[in-house]
Amino acid sequence: MSAADRLSRRRLLRRAGLAAGAFAAAPLLAACGQVTTRTAAPVGSAEWWRGQRDTDELVFANWPLYIDYMNWLKDRPSLNAFSRHTGIEVTYEEVIEGNEPFFAKIAPRLQAGRPLGYDLIVLTNGWQTSQLIGNGWLTPLDHSMLPNFATYAAPIAKSPHYDPGNRFTIPWQSGFTGIAYNANRVDREITSIRDLWDPKFRGRVGMMSDNTDLGSAGLLYLGIDPATSKPADWEKAAGVLRRQRGLVRGYYDQGYIDALERGDTWIGQAWSGDVFQANASGYPELKFVVPEEGVMHWTDNMMVPMNARNPLSALAWINYYYQPRVAARVADWVEYITPVPDAQPLLEKSDPAVGRSSLVFPTPAMSARARDYPTFATRALFDAWNESFDPIIKS
Repeated sequence: MSAADRLSRRRLLRRAGLAAGAFAAAPLLAACGQVTTRTAAPVGSAEWWRGQRDTDELVFANWPLYIDYMNWLKDRPSLNAFSRHTGIEVTYEEVIEGNEPFFAKIAPRLQAGRPLGYDLIVLTNGWQTSQLIGNGWLTPLDHSMLPNFATYAAPIAKSPHYDPGNRFTIPWQSGFTGIAYNANRVDREITSIRDLWDPKFRGRVGMMSDNTDLGSAGLLYLGIDPATSKPADWEKAAGVLRRQRGLVRGYYDQGYIDALERGDTWIGQAWSGDVFQANASGYPELKFVVPEEGVMHWTDNMMVPMNARNPLSALAWINYYYQPRVAARVADWVEYITPVPDAQPLLEKSDPAVGRSSLVFPTPAMSARARDYPTFATRALFDAWNESFDPIIKS
């Protein structure tokens, strides 16, 4: 989360979102020293942001294969263009393999007030992101430097339950956890989360092995909004999931999509992006469903850690990314839900399969059914959630 400031032409270009990025290599968590505060103003205040100095660097930590590539030599067009327009050299590190292990790596440094060596990181909404916010380990954003977000961000990207007002987080990409089914095996239209409990599909139901997705399915079955659910609700949801066990073939991680493609399962929980990619890879019989009870919406968020060395560069990238032409370029490669709906007309012309897909550009009716995951205020609540749903998967 960074953008540039002030009177120079480069600063004006950055703030207008006319930026882009370049690729360089830098060591993981290389920064060790303390950042010197350049203003006495509270961190993240408008005065604090005005007191930051422009730099020509950005260190961006992201997940593997989560940005556009020109080729397998990892030439990244959107980052390269950002660098050409701004002069900011981007070190892009694909070091985030999972939320929990990355959080475990960065938490001790943040707790000690030490720089991570990253100016921008991407994590999914959930326990780890809530902890970063709650512990004061993220830099509050100056939205006056993010005019493209204000102009182009989809309603579903603004003011999420876990970060009202997007004070600390800006969506990168997102997706739905809903239902997929094989239309060659299932002889009716699937519309409800309750179809996952239908005895007709005994031994052919696939459920997620992730507690967050699994538990949320149980809550939706009961008509309970996961975002506002309480521990007593989790026990009720665990009860209906225990009753479902006899119908379930397996509790899957990423391999669930292979089970659907093989026909081992006929119906199950699924991630929207995987179904889109399966359709494009020769499995048009797989259908994605947004259940009438609601669909879980997860978001991978860009955020600026405290004591980042190049916070203005981070905001410059975020503002640049929220231009429709840039978001379209990224969406065309990663094929998840883009937070910039105005990218759709561009992709309808350049790549109709992506541009016309409701799995990349959800319809208003789909977005209206989106539900947030719980936000765990304490570790005890997070542990209570896991204690409710762990036994279902492990028994």
